[in-house]
Amino acid sequence: MAQPLVKKDDDRDDEEYSPFLGIEKGAVLQEARVFNDPQLDARRCSQVITKLLYLLNQGETFTKVEATEVFFSVTKLFQSRDIGLRRMVYLMIKELSPSADEVIIVTSSLMKDMNSKTDMYRANAIRVLCRITDGTLLTQIERYLKQAIVDKNPVVASAALVSGIHLLQTNPEIVKRWSNEVQEAVQSRAALVQFHALALLHQIRQNDRLAVSKLVTSLTRGTVRSPLAQCLLIRYTSQVIRESAGSTQAGDRPFYDYLEGCLRHKAEMVIFEAARAITELHGVTNRELTPAITVLQLFLSSSKPVLRFAAVRTLNKVAMTHPMAVTNCNIDMESLISDQNRSIATLAITTLLKTGNESSVDRLMKQITNFMSDIADEFKIVVVEAIRSLCLKFPLKYRALMNFLSNILREEGGFEYKKAIVDSIVILIRDIPEAKESGLLHLCEFIEDCEFTYLSTQILHFLGIEGPRTSDPSKYIRYIYNRVHLENATVRASAVSTLAKFGAMVDSLKPRVFILLRRCLFDSDDEVRDRATLYLSTLGGDGCVVETDQDVKDFLFGSLDVPLVNLETSLKNYEASEEPFDINSVPKEIKSQPLAEKKAQSKKPTGLGAPPSGPASTVDAYEKMLSSIPEFSNFGKLFKSSAPVELTEAETEYAVNVVKHIFDRHVVFQYNCTNTIPEQLLENVIVAVDASDAEEFTEVGSKPLRSLPYDTPGQTFLAFEKPEGVPAVGKFSNTLRFIVKEVDPTTGEAEEDGVEDEYQLEDLEVVAADYILKDQVLNFRNAWETMGPDCEHVDEYGLGQRESLNEAVSAVISLLGMQPCEGTEVIASNSRSHTCLLAGVYIGNVKVLVRLSFGIDSSKEVAMKLVVRSEDVTVSDAIHEIVASG
Repeated sequence: MAQPLVKKDDDRDDEEYSPFLGIEKGAVLQEARVFNDPQLDARRCSQVITKLLYLLNQGETFTKVEATEVFFSVTKLFQSRDIGLRRMVYLMIKELSPSADEVIIVTSSLMKDMNSKTDMYRANAIRVLCRITDGTLLTQIERYLKQAIVDKNPVVASAALVSGIHLLQTNPEIVKRWSNEVQEAVQSRAALVQFHALALLHQIRQNDRLAVSKLVTSLTRGTVRSPLAQCLLIRYTSQVIRESAGSTQAGDRPFYDYLEGCLRHKAEMVIFEAARAITELHGVTNRELTPAITVLQLFLSSSKPVLRFAAVRTLNKVAMTHPMAVTNCNIDMESLISDQNRSIATLAITTLLKTGNESSVDRLMKQITNFMSDIADEFKIVVVEAIRSLCLKFPLKYRALMNFLSNILREEGGFEYKKAIVDSIVILIRDIPEAKESGLLHLCEFIEDCEFTYLSTQILHFLGIEGPRTSDPSKYIRYIYNRVHLENATVRASAVSTLAKFGAMVDSLKPRVFILLRRCLFDSDDEVRDRATLYLSTLGGDGCVVETDQDVKDFLFGSLDVPLVNLETSLKNYEASEEPFDINSVPKEIKSQPLAEKKAQSKKPTGLGAPPSGPASTVDAYEKMLSSIPEFSNFGKLFKSSAPVELTEAETEYAVNVVKHIFDRHVVFQYNCTNTIPEQLLENVIVAVDASDAEEFTEVGSKPLRSLPYDTPGQTFLAFEKPEGVPAVGKFSNTLRFIVKEVDPTTGEAEEDGVEDEYQLEDLEVVAADYILKDQVLNFRNAWETMGPDCEHVDEYGLGQRESLNEAVSAVISLLGMQPCEGTEVIASNSRSHTCLLAGVYIGNVKVLVRLSFGIDSSKEVAMKLVVRSEDVTVSDAIHEIVASG
């Protein structure tokens, strides 16, 4: 029995009491003996089953013996005529999931119920049978299930259809034979039956695009009455439109017309589903959006909160790609700012920020201020990001928006919220020069009372970069030095570095900065003392007002030229000796291996052909290996080694890949070969290369492979000379030539006589990207300004028609082989413009920075502006030549 209700004390009025409080498995199993009583008490039996189901759903485990006893006891309840108890029995059998030998016990009872005159028995028996049965029994009851699908009673038909959806995962062959019956059920007048039938029919045909297209074509002619089924059909229609995007427009029009027709449906769910489907169509035009925006606008004034929320959320997404299409709804959305539901209000305000004009900014700011304190941090972050976008869109309004950001920065909030505000202010300072002074002061005021160490150090670092370049750098010194006295060790160390930056960059402040740095020598933390000592020593401890050497500035505050992961690997591999560690020995390229390449290498090891785990060890290994070969020892310093390029298909007789080693005047091809045939030994292995399509290359040397036993990697090399410092490109045809000898499988010895043979390999190309190293630049803006415009080259290019902006950006990055910076290789979906930042080192160790600006129009034509800065104007020109010829 359920536990008796406890009388509530006056001071515990708000507590909730569960009827299952304190029940134990042992006690419930004892109570389950009532199932064996000659005179069954239906009400008591139902209560005991309820307790058992509660225990199971709370994660209580029954032993095999306990589960079996309960199962057999429950089966005795089939003799009761009580409908409520029978439904509980069905639930219990489903939850116990009896084993195959136990299923037989209840199969006859369930099959009897499945053919009962009581529809409730029939529906539930079908659900239970399909849950506990296996494929063998399913074939026996298949006939009954087919009949149930077309049954006149909608409860029975729905039960059979839902069971079919579940069975499709385990016995798809059987369920697919029910297509005719399911097709008939789709025409049912019962709403749920039609819904379930359509869902099952689509799942049966989902792997056949043509069949799904025919299904959608036939049903969009008006045979679907159920609103739920109509929503499903709209989703399937959208899927067909997406998959047939390459078809002619004439073929797509009927589906667009169907979606537009659904906007006039009497059911609100269908109207909304159709409107959302239209807004999410790929390449949707303003003309196609207009009817969907109109119905969503009507929903904005609905009395139902769920409709208002659905409409404003959809419009919010549309505003990201088609802001002008949503402007007609601005008046309706402004009324939602005061909506009692804060989620609706937040979405309304962020949508208005995306679609509003410059004149409405001040009014929106006042309205936002009124409700910011009432919403959760995650919604506040959305608002902050929308304000940042608005400020970049209307730079003249930076004062009002910056003041708003500074005000909410001083309010209570979590780390993510405060970080979003700080990041927004930093971006505005970088992109709007007029906002720098006020923005830096707002950040200085924030760190006076900032509880987050990460944000304090981030702001101090940024202050050290931007502060010295302002009209009056001295006003920031007080805020920075306060951190040395009032903060933890991490922030104090960051403040010391920022002070030193001011001393190095602003010569007039150097004496004052030195006094402050000397005080830091007595700090309790090692890191703070060490930094102060380093800066005093490097900048000149006398504190005279003299100009700081450029070398000192670069050493202390210049960007790190090497990726941290490479530096870490090199330091780990450095062995203490009389030779000091040389940072120039750290490789500047980031090595990344595709997953497919790793899998291929795990199948066929290729020695040095497969780069070792760390980037530094990879370059070192190649350099040592090539310098040890007399033919290549005088080629000079290795500039770059490519990732292995596969020249054979997977699972072929011989596995060959090639690594391209780039020198200033030479290119060496290292062919990594593996013999995968146990009965063969290959000798005098070499790759014959036809370089007729690579006119600037001349073969100057080779190193054959004397022997290639089974499953033992080996290398053969071929060297070409090319014009010095020139990114020569070309295509090379490759043929593997060797002498093959049969191997006795019993003795493992090869025959003396062999046969000359050859094996055609894939062609190999040397491309412009092979002459450019990827270079990690942590602060692109600083590096760009440091490089200066002296060797800048700007030009514009048309890239023709592309499927998307993402495709165009990826193609240019691949062509140049440079490192994307600051995550600019990631493009927002449906974006019409994008800026990508690239960094690299050109052959001859010339640093190159690239700024790419892309734009795509409605006809998918892509235009690109390419700005290149480097240390040599000829290199800037060369990058443009690569793009122009690519």
